[in-house]
Amino acid sequence: MRFVPTAIPEVMIIEPQVFGDARGFFMETWHAGKFAAGGLDLHFVQDNHSRSAQGILRGLHYQINQPQGKLVRVVRGAVFDVAVDLRRSSPSFGRWVGVELSEDNHRQLWVPPGFAHGFYVMSESADFVYKCTELYAPEHERCLRWDDPALAIAWPLRDGAAPLLSAKDAAGASLRDAEVYA
Repeated sequence: MRFVPTAIPEVMIIEPQVFGDARGFFMETWHAGKFAAGGLDLHFVQDNHSRSAQGILRGLHYQINQPQGKLVRVVRGAVFDVAVDLRRSSPSFGRWVGVELSEDNHRQLWVPPGFAHGFYVMSESADFVYKCTELYAPEHERCLRWDDPALAIAWPLRDGAAPLLSAKDAAGASLRDAEVYA
């Protein structure tokens, strides 16, 4: 397994070793010892799986209390995955990183607590799975506006068309107005 820091070093790309032949492939997606050796000593309490159609954007979500760290990957299709630093004391506060995750590249992304997270589906559909370090707490969930000019996220929108959003995501707060971490 390779652990590759992004432009925000706490956000890591994990590239598992994939063993493949004519029958298919095998890879480890989680190994506590290998992750700890890579600097990620994590404890997960919840696994999630979502399926979304092309053009759907989910996010940018975070929990203001019980912040979740997320280990995310795509098992079918392709997404553009984004993490936004919401830690006011961080030198990268308000900055984002984006990575393509797909069934073909097998990459995973570690999104630490203190970050908003979202993804845009680039393929016909995508199955997105992720492990969380804290349980989902809807009373603490917040949403950052996906198209906030202060963030200037370079979403790879299909034909420049606006993404499909849930009502909650469409009502996301701007970075200026959002509750953030200390």
